[in-house]
Amino acid sequence: MRSMRCAKCGRCCVETEMILTSEDVERISKLGYDPAQFVRVDEMGFKRLVNVGGVCFFYDPKRSRCRIYKHRPLGCRIYPVVYEVGVGPIVDPLCPMGHTVGEREFRRKSKALVRLLAVVSQEAGFGEATQRA
Repeated sequence: MRSMRCAKCGRCCVETEMILTSEDVERISKLGYDPAQFVRVDEMGFKRLVNVGGVCFFYDPKRSRCRIYKHRPLGCRIYPVVYEVGVGPIVDPLCPMGHTVGEREFRRKSKALVRLLAVVSQEAGFGEATQRA
């Protein structure tokens, strides 16, 4: 099965708004990171990755790579499939390699994204999500 070809440009790590699940936070914390360093809670109650100097806390701009790649958040694994309000899952037009996402990968990541949104909505106190994949 063919997967997206990442250019490792780091665009997805610039001014990220990545939402985190409690499971993401727990997994990353086990690596020795304090959640106070990498988690911020937004006005809606969603946990999000912290940006430092305009990039994700875990992005190493000198090496152009994620310091926790094998343990990265689920949303990062699903990227470049993102949710556009009023449309649903789409391939992020800002990703220069978005065109390499095949239909099968898009469907798989779209389903994972819908499940992820249900989890983070519940964790933020919005109750059970009514939308199912």
